[in-house]
Amino acid sequence: MNSTQKRGCSKPRAALEVFTPSRYQQSVVFLCLFASPSLHAVMLAVQADRVVSLAEWEERWQQNRIGFHRPHVNKLLERNIKQVVNGRTGVRFFFPLCGKAVDMKWLADMGHSVVGVEIAEKAILQFYEDNNMSYAVEPVPSIPGAKVYKNVEKSISIYHCDLYKFNSCVEGQFGAIWDRGSLVAINPEDREKYASLLLSLMAEDCRYLLSTLLYNPEQHKGPPFLVPNEQILALFGSSCDVQLLDSVDALDQRWREAGLDFMTENTHLIAPKIDKKGFNVFFIERYISPS
Repeated sequence: MNSTQKRGCSKPRAALEVFTPSRYQQSVVFLCLFASPSLHAVMLAVQADRVVSLAEWEERWQQNRIGFHRPHVNKLLERNIKQVVNGRTGVRFFFPLCGKAVDMKWLADMGHSVVGVEIAEKAILQFYEDNNMSYAVEPVPSIPGAKVYKNVEKSISIYHCDLYKFNSCVEGQFGAIWDRGSLVAINPEDREKYASLLLSLMAEDCRYLLSTLLYNPEQHKGPPFLVPNEQILALFGSSCDVQLLDSVDALDQRWREAGLDFMTENTHLIAPKIDKKGFNVFFIERYISPS
């Protein structure tokens, strides 16, 4: 030890070192700041007026611009399927904006039934073709112009129509919902209408598995759109319990090339609330009107 250096003191640095935060550190800072209600509102406002028409979604399928499609069963669904099924057999699953998700056949192979809704007819046809499945096409009397593509053997029905024209009068209510790529795809201004529809389709024992994305909206205009956890609570929290099951890094090469610094995928489990006395709050709010 140098006699001029005091014990316990560090040696002075030769030059000032400039600290440059990593992408991970930048994302942590952003996530912490995003917890602030004021910044939360500001970030949502960035995409608030963004609108994608149904025609644009159909065009994406026609041009094969479907980077959102995954050729394999979703890992988050696989990881959390036990919590969704919750010991039940033959569960009726609803897939909003289903595309040609292979998850539908995976669930049907497990003995569950599946009902999907999709605006792009090409996606529906490709689903059946890709899985070498036959289907019958029928009109839907309650939805003018709509058609349903059915495979009886696997109990899969996919409705070709506007999602907001679908309702519980068509197929009743469901014991489970898998929402990967739907809430994050609809126009932000429609989220309350969307949540109202999904709630109306939930049976009393429904388990709704929802995947959302968190990123800096200044770096991507969407879709997929930013949907913070706080908004999930605002949309569903009054009558449902909302549990965050997973939070994983979803920043792959495609999103890096698009200019994003980080992307987090959150998985939520939404289920009707049961109060301390064992009453189903969801059922009470739906069917019992105040006097």
